Amino acid sequence: MSGVSTGRRVVVTGLGLVTCLGVGVEHVWSKLLRGESGITRVKGPGFDKVKLTCNIAGQVPKGSTPGDLNMGHLYSSTEQRKQSLAALYALEAAREALTMARWGGSELEEEERMETGVSLGTGVMGTSDIYKTGETLYRQGYKKVDPHFIPRILANIPAGLISMKYGFQGPIHAVSSACTTGLHATGDAFRFIKYGDANVMVCGGTEACIDPIILAGLGRMKFLSTSYNDEPHKASRPFDKAREGLVLSEGSGVLVLEELEHAKARGVEIIAEVKGYGLSGDAYHISHSEKNGRGAELSMLRALKEANVGPCDIGYINAHAVSTPLGDAAELRAISRVFQNTGVAVSSTKSSTGHLIGASGSVESIFTIMTLKAAMMPFNITLEDMDDEFEHMNLLQGKAMHFPTNSKHVLTNSFGFGGANGSLCFGSYNE
Repeated sequence: MSGVSTGRRVVVTGLGLVTCLGVGVEHVWSKLLRGESGITRVKGPGFDKVKLTCNIAGQVPKGSTPGDLNMGHLYSSTEQRKQSLAALYALEAAREALTMARWGGSELEEEERMETGVSLGTGVMGTSDIYKTGETLYRQGYKKVDPHFIPRILANIPAGLISMKYGFQGPIHAVSSACTTGLHATGDAFRFIKYGDANVMVCGGTEACIDPIILAGLGRMKFLSTSYNDEPHKASRPFDKAREGLVLSEGSGVLVLEELEHAKARGVEIIAEVKGYGLSGDAYHISHSEKNGRGAELSMLRALKEANVGPCDIGYINAHAVSTPLGDAAELRAISRVFQNTGVAVSSTKSSTGHLIGASGSVESIFTIMTLKAAMMPFNITLEDMDDEFEHMNLLQGKAMHFPTNSKHVLTNSFGFGGANGSLCFGSYNE
């Protein structure tokens, strides 16, 4: 199929979410609009053995009540032992997305399977597995090393497992670009369809790195919030003067993208259209954005250019803003230059979910798409006192707001360590 005209349009037909706010798009979306937080005191093996400066995180609720991830119901004990938690999150998010898209059942023809691919990545994979396996090797010897260890830590395995479960034989693509992973994987899937390498792509990101080693490492880099251990719901504070660092989170966001005519022929609901994808590099610092946000500006401008829309056409931006003093300000400066006096509404849903690293870009793409679908915009739940420099900007606070009736486009940003930037523009589907 390669070489097909780039006039192909790409639409969204399925969405799936696993987050600290719960599991399932409608469940998570309703909690997001109500301004709920999924940040809690961290639980898990090893946390009682070390002293950390940050003891909070966004962990996926596991249990049997509505909105929980029911591990025992969904996965056998063998699956839970063989696969990484990140892979299991991705499989569940993919199941919901494919069910919504009505795609992937046993009735699919071989040709349809050949034209369906997976583009999915993770930011940090296997830290606790590597540590535990190292301890096992040195204390108990070679024969005690779990033979499933290597597959559990490979970043491409979640994508491979989805393709194997559903028999998809199109492009299998794994992305790992730190905090931009989920957005890059989604944007790349958009291009695969646009340029004729597939008709359908399952795409997004997954992350399960809430581990003492990761919290210790980010803590030593001074990237974590440390003042709200007793009030976790207040810790992730994008754009607020009291912001001091990110709150680590986990989960998965998976989308089903489809070539427009293919979707129309099936009669499936078209949720939104992918209009533009912009990428850039900061070429500045391994972990900090340039103060003026030039890289962010470039990625947004490139997304708008491919979408063939102007700044005044965008009604809402789901910002990357992770709640760091430098990063949030740099992004807002970039938004201010690109959108000037358009009054575009801006929020960071990380105020509710924390930062899912490799899954953030796809989870936030889903939230951004839901803004179009539901005509409602989520707000910054912890924004109380914004920087004087940005008082002129429309940073949503206090409650969810109606999406402007005169707008049909939205934008989401993701920026990662190493200076990897990405922006995606979505639009309401129109013939």
